[in-house]
Amino acid sequence: MSTLLHDFAEPQQSPLLLLGQNRDLDSERGVECTGELPAPSDPNLVERARAAKEALGDRVFVLGHHYQRDEVVQFADVLGDSFKLAREAAARPDAEYVIFCGVHFMAESADILTSDSQQVVLPDLAAGCSMADMAAIDQVEDAWESLEDAGVADSVVPVTYMNSSAAIKAFTGRHGGTVCTSSNAEVALRWAFDQVGGVHGTGKVLFLPDQHLGRNTAVEKLGLGLDDCVIFDPRKPQGGLTDAELADARVILWRGHCSVHGRFSAKNVADIRAAVPGVQVIAHPECRNEVIRAADHVGSTEHIIQTLDAAEPGSAWAIGTELNLVRRLAAAHPDKQVHYLDSTVCFCSTMNRIDLPHLVWALESLVAGRVVNRIVVDEDDAHWARVALDQMLALPGI
Repeated sequence: MSTLLHDFAEPQQSPLLLLGQNRDLDSERGVECTGELPAPSDPNLVERARAAKEALGDRVFVLGHHYQRDEVVQFADVLGDSFKLAREAAARPDAEYVIFCGVHFMAESADILTSDSQQVVLPDLAAGCSMADMAAIDQVEDAWESLEDAGVADSVVPVTYMNSSAAIKAFTGRHGGTVCTSSNAEVALRWAFDQVGGVHGTGKVLFLPDQHLGRNTAVEKLGLGLDDCVIFDPRKPQGGLTDAELADARVILWRGHCSVHGRFSAKNVADIRAAVPGVQVIAHPECRNEVIRAADHVGSTEHIIQTLDAAEPGSAWAIGTELNLVRRLAAAHPDKQVHYLDSTVCFCSTMNRIDLPHLVWALESLVAGRVVNRIVVDEDDAHWARVALDQMLALPGI
């Protein structure tokens, strides 16, 4: 069942409360963020998308990530985070076409998990992920050689975040590792450490590509110290680390981050607490450790949604995640105060490349018998990435 269709040609008034909005910009430059995106370029696009989707019927299944624009989300058959959506696609074997309204690594995961008879389409091939792009396969292979040269590779298990390319997931599968999501990172890291003597042993985890999720999980969930974590910088020889630093480390963090979540700061938390007495701060675990420690709640996208759904009427919340989702939560909870944690950062620029014109083009092309922007993962990479994903699916609680 598709979500309810609305015409988003006219900008919608958002109930979202933003730090700095309607303030004196002469004294607070750069703090205003209205939370508005440009309207679709053609007022007929909504009707064209509706008509094309109806013409395709059950042959097409549209997936929408939580960070997508409302104008795109309205046509999604399922809304969710990246892994949930990939699994939903795999659970619809009768859908000939899967249109993934997300970013490139998500469409790759859908291609890996769906059958050979299904075709995955990404409406705009430029919709990448800055975090995933921070770990290129040649860099990671070079890094592994550095670990071998340092004599520690035999005691290292790689764990890659779902927000990584198929090639990186395949690398992880080839080296006996697993994939994780922001929801099960703790379980995945505990499993990885168990392969090399346990959390309190001497073995190590190479965590790709988000240093913040890796650090937050290791320190806040597993009880390791900040000094147990080192950052491997692929732009420096041996990651900028000595043999001794690699030997002593328990978690080797790739130098990567989310361009949205990495911008939140402890100052943002202090500012919102000063501006809104009694506010509860909830942050995504891709945020910096200083933000995680200052927040009241920490959790994945789905956890943030569930927390707001269960919150008391009249409660005040500041949310540290992508703005499209925060706007949607504000609209869904008019009985609560919903603030965006940062005062300057707005939308994920790569996620928002999937807009209504691109979606309409993809749908109408399928109606005309043309498959555009198909995502196909190399057969060998798909095999080993599936090995790593299957290992994640075998973890407790998945």
